[in-house]
Amino acid sequence: MVNPFFKNSGPHNINYLLKAINLKSDGLTDDEIKDIKELKSSQKNEITFFHSKKYVELAKNTKASYCITSEKFQSFLPNTCKAIISDKVLLHTAQITKIFYPDSITDDYDSTVKDANETEFKDKVKFGKNVLIGENVKIGTNCLIGHNSIIEKNVNIGNYCSIGSNVIIRNSLIKNNVHILDGCVIGKKGFGFFPNKDKNFRYPQIGIVIIEDNVEIGCGSTIDRGSLSNTIIGKNSYLDNQIHIAHNVKIGENCIIAGQVGFAGSSTLGNNVMIGGQAGISGHLKIGNKVQIGGGSGVIKNIPDNSKVMGYPAKDLKNFIRENK
Repeated sequence: MVNPFFKNSGPHNINYLLKAINLKSDGLTDDEIKDIKELKSSQKNEITFFHSKKYVELAKNTKASYCITSEKFQSFLPNTCKAIISDKVLLHTAQITKIFYPDSITDDYDSTVKDANETEFKDKVKFGKNVLIGENVKIGTNCLIGHNSIIEKNVNIGNYCSIGSNVIIRNSLIKNNVHILDGCVIGKKGFGFFPNKDKNFRYPQIGIVIIEDNVEIGCGSTIDRGSLSNTIIGKNSYLDNQIHIAHNVKIGENCIIAGQVGFAGSSTLGNNVMIGGQAGISGHLKIGNKVQIGGGSGVIKNIPDNSKVMGYPAKDLKNFIRENK
């Protein structure tokens, strides 16, 4: 899928890219690199990155031509993928991403928006007062938009959707029969940066938010767009109020998530997952299908299918009850 929100400045010569971030390019040919992507989705003539043993299997099967990685991980790459050795994999990945997508660092307001009464949606969509809509927005039939909401450029909203008041939506593709309640912010940049004593370096966030059919997002919730991949909310999943979903999180179908739950970046939930209020899910974890997580729990490791856990750190529910009688 071509990203409708961020323009790719490529292709760029591999030697130019490496020179720009002060990495050696000895012995490399003058290949033209079309894009930078995650391990799973990258293709020939693209560059990717590999920084954790959690992604060994993905690394073994990547189709990228080049991969920024450390010495200890380069042996896992296929012969078709040339390793670019780095002692700061994530920082160098961020720097190359910025070269390909120079406009992805900032998150300024959309200057193209107009009052809904001045757009093609004047007689097609029912909306409240002070609704602003950007260029190239698509909105399906039988949709409602509440007061003071902003739909920024290139956003796509399906049929039978309800957008509450004081909602901001950007960098998002929203399917049919989705309900986004008051005060939500969808598609802003995630919390990705590298600390520096002089000035922190922001990690470009070039992914989008995809919300599938029949989803409900509760009041005051925030869903960050992806960094290199996308943030996805699966079909028929219901999110309560004041939930935060960080970049690259994937939530499966038919999930129920209670209020004030927080997800760190790049964690994945299976289908039919239930999470109690104020639970926290650490980053880069895999939560299986039909998992139940008790309220206030802290999840810091993967959870297999059909598990019931509670506590901090989250453990098997029977063990938690036994230890807290």
